[in-house]
Amino acid sequence: MNEDYNLVTRKPLMDGRLRRRGIYLLPNMFTTAALFAGFYAIVQAMNGHFEQSAVAIFIAMVMDGLDGRVARLTHTQSAFGAEYDSLSDMVSFGVAPALIVYVWALKDMGKWGWIAAFVYCAGAALRLARFNTQLEVAGKRFFQGLPSPAAAALLAGLVWVMNEYPIRVTDIRWLVWGVTLFAGLTMVSNLRYYSGKDINLRKSVPFVGILLIVLAFILISFDPPHVLFGIFALYALSAYVDWLWGVVVRRRRKV
Repeated sequence: MNEDYNLVTRKPLMDGRLRRRGIYLLPNMFTTAALFAGFYAIVQAMNGHFEQSAVAIFIAMVMDGLDGRVARLTHTQSAFGAEYDSLSDMVSFGVAPALIVYVWALKDMGKWGWIAAFVYCAGAALRLARFNTQLEVAGKRFFQGLPSPAAAALLAGLVWVMNEYPIRVTDIRWLVWGVTLFAGLTMVSNLRYYSGKDINLRKSVPFVGILLIVLAFILISFDPPHVLFGIFALYALSAYVDWLWGVVVRRRRKV
């Protein structure tokens, strides 16, 4: 039997030729937009426009949240889309935030500055690698470790908020250093963070749910830097509060 085989799958090919498969355009458009926003954030940081860099990170986060939702709603999930999304996340939520905070506040700290930025960047890479290898076994309701978009939003929110005040960056560089290390190490921790993936957008919701969404938009539009930074700071701390509460409950049960 004389058939050609795919060297990767070892399966016979149709007519001796490798079948080419296209990619889904709609979800990958959002992924490309997220990648562009992350790259734009790096460029603006290099030009000293840190507020624009922070806004671009938040835009990348929105686009990253939409590509997965769109893929699931339109049944256009693919292995290519998953890999492309992971690489985009590494740029937008790993490399970009690390470079932004380094250029903004950590560069003058010498090796302490670039070490903190590298810890964050490595934490994002490890977080994404662990997430990709545990897709089949991990629960959908909780994330293991702080998600990289939330960690990036935490750093971007800090940059955005501090640029609203007449504060010298040299006076807060150790604060930025600590937040950067906190975000990087929390990404590779085993703490549980609520994912929100159990929310079904195709089901009806109570009327009060729409009111809460409207209220959220009003609060964000009223003062975007402080509200967004506050939201993601609380989210980053929520897993620590949940862990401490679990420790207290277990000790009470033993008593």
